[in-house]
Amino acid sequence: MLSKRQNEILKLIIEEYGKAPIPVGSKSICNILGVSSATVRNEMSALENMGYLEKTHISSGRVPSKEGYRYYVDNLMKPKDMTGEEVLNLQKIFQNKSLVLSDAISKSLEIISEMTHYTAVILGDNSESKLKKVEVVPINNNSAIAIVITDQGHIENKKIDMEDTNIDEIGKIVELINKLIVGTPITEVPEKLEFEIKPIINRYITNHEAIYNAFYSAFKDMRDSSDIIVKGKNNMLEFEEFSSNASKIKDLVNKFDDNNLVSSIKEDSSGINIYIGEENSIDDDLTIIKTKYNTNSGEGTLAIIGPKRMEYDKVVGLLEVLKACIERE
Repeated sequence: MLSKRQNEILKLIIEEYGKAPIPVGSKSICNILGVSSATVRNEMSALENMGYLEKTHISSGRVPSKEGYRYYVDNLMKPKDMTGEEVLNLQKIFQNKSLVLSDAISKSLEIISEMTHYTAVILGDNSESKLKKVEVVPINNNSAIAIVITDQGHIENKKIDMEDTNIDEIGKIVELINKLIVGTPITEVPEKLEFEIKPIINRYITNHEAIYNAFYSAFKDMRDSSDIIVKGKNNMLEFEEFSSNASKIKDLVNKFDDNNLVSSIKEDSSGINIYIGEENSIDDDLTIIKTKYNTNSGEGTLAIIGPKRMEYDKVVGLLEVLKACIERE
């Protein structure tokens, strides 16, 4: 266990390094704590030997190690209170009766992403969703878009090749689906489409395969995937540790565009949980702070993603308030 002074020094170094990715020297710590430079250097050396600090090169100050961050969040960090104005801005979103809950969550995460300059992710759960409506929008004489909408506001679309059919036949299938399976839980829709709708359209529509396959694919994708919303996707590229590394930027952009990878962020545990570096499934240079929320209409995950030197106390405080706002609804 660290001494009181070592705790203070480690906490200060992590918080100073969080403001800018510049190694922290003993002088700045001395000025804050009012102790001698020799004392601070000795303690920083001890923290380095214990694995909580690292040197970037011989003459540099120190930077936190992954173990240092883990010790900080487990033992030293306290959630930072939001300002009254910040809390009020979030509460106003949830008090806006013109917004459904999913839109309120999305808007609030967008605000938090702007406030922190980190990337925010929402993973909704479609298991409680029901089919609300299907539509088809013609693109040209040869193709159209099949659109599937749930009562939770999730939308899935697939392109239909109309080379061997026409918009009137597509309209008949849409009318049939809307008449017979609207209101069905989305998890049951593909089965109903296969065993209830397909036999009917087989009898009445000659060239039905392309239309049927497009709807079946859209329903299956909706059933199998979480509703993913990413806010501030490019924020990560503004941090100095990434902005000068073209290959790292490309790698991060590709990862945030990979829905299967982003879906792995899903949180099963309660509370606010912090995954530093290799503890998360996205990237060893990132930290993911996330929490699971529960509402009457389902559950989901809220996550904030940033560099390992992120402001942990601020993000945890924001997520605590947001989680409380959602679960009050």
